[in-house]
Amino acid sequence: MRAIVVKNWLKGPNDLEVKDIPVPTPQAGELLVHIDSVGANFFDILLIQGKYQIKPAFPFTPGAEFSGTVVRAPADGQFKTGDRVFGSNPTGAYAEYIAVPQAQCFAVPSTLSLEQAAGLYITYPTSYAALVLRAQMRAGEWVLVHAAAGGVGIAAVQIARALGARVIAAVGSQEKFDVCRAQGAEHCVNYREPGWPERVLELTGGRGANVVFDPVGLVERSLKCTAWNGRVVVVGFAAGAIERIAANRILLKNVAVTGVHWGAYVRNEPERVPEVWRALFKLAEEKKITPVVYEPVFYGLDKAKDALKAIASRATYGKVVVKPAETPSKL
Repeated sequence: MRAIVVKNWLKGPNDLEVKDIPVPTPQAGELLVHIDSVGANFFDILLIQGKYQIKPAFPFTPGAEFSGTVVRAPADGQFKTGDRVFGSNPTGAYAEYIAVPQAQCFAVPSTLSLEQAAGLYITYPTSYAALVLRAQMRAGEWVLVHAAAGGVGIAAVQIARALGARVIAAVGSQEKFDVCRAQGAEHCVNYREPGWPERVLELTGGRGANVVFDPVGLVERSLKCTAWNGRVVVVGFAAGAIERIAANRILLKNVAVTGVHWGAYVRNEPERVPEVWRALFKLAEEKKITPVVYEPVFYGLDKAKDALKAIASRATYGKVVVKPAETPSKL
């Protein structure tokens, strides 16, 4: 099969190479999945550079999110040959096939395509956990979503709207306003413009946002427009720097600043994982959440470098998808 193979730490996506390697053999409890779509992530770049917290042994195939069709399954398992699935694994997704524990896969909801499902596994439960488990968001509250056109951002906008909240989308360019409005944001602000906190206050009648969803690193400035008893959720640091926060602002507004680490729930609160997925599958079947796939889709594993460079440029929206197939299906 064809797969991206990394034999040493790379400078960047341009150094990625596609090789012919054997199809993996599934072990006990594993599925063999023919990959239709790969969900590209910024951390894929960090992984191939040796800058991510996970450092696989060489050689390895990067890629953590995928969707596809089961071609081999355990006889006593929950899936059968031909089932559409999506899932995640620390490595292995930039390939034509992947062997993965069936516990790390789910059936694709009937309302979603395989391309859409490739962007479901990491982003949507992260955003749901941030808003519902950590921020305890309520219907009617104002939610400020930073990087609202990105993967977790669009998921947060859709989930907040589906659960009855009012959304202000904060993005880094005017061009992304229409993307956010199409997903349910009532208002949009540009967080690269100096007066955006004042604009948020204006939009909320001077009260501020009840919930702030921050995957960028904008907590300090967001506290200027956070409401009394507001909840700020730290989701990530896309801006690159770890913030230092003035604790007096947290005290003066009775604000709670919390973090979300969805990947650690399996280890620390495993009972919450099925709860979150049940809620997400219900929203998907009701067509209240739908992953947004960035156009163009990148066909061919050799185009993965272009997909990752597009993500690094911050020009993308939603989920960037790579298809191992060289050309679109004629069906």
